[in-house]
Amino acid sequence: MTKYLNKLKVAENSGTKIGLFRTICSIFGGLIVAYLSMTFLVFIIPGTAGESIIVSLLLNTLTWAIIALWISLSKTKYIALLRCVVPSLIFGILLIILYNI
Repeated sequence: MTKYLNKLKVAENSGTKIGLFRTICSIFGGLIVAYLSMTFLVFIIPGTAGESIIVSLLLNTLTWAIIALWISLSKTKYIALLRCVVPSLIFGILLIILYNI
């Protein structure tokens, strides 16, 4: 496992290619982080859930695009993986805490 993580930490020679790993991480990681952040937004916006859902539906595609771009522009594959996992865990934990209150 350590060898695999060290392989992910190595920067690629040419900076012109994004690569399949970063593309998949940016698409699916951006989607997961965007949906979790918009679900969190529904919880924290005051008002009914119906009113809050409209705002999150409008912002979801913009958030997905921005997060996917942020992930795809990472220098190494390891950073791209961290940019998917860490925000997902943070928003997931916040949603669990807010749901149980």
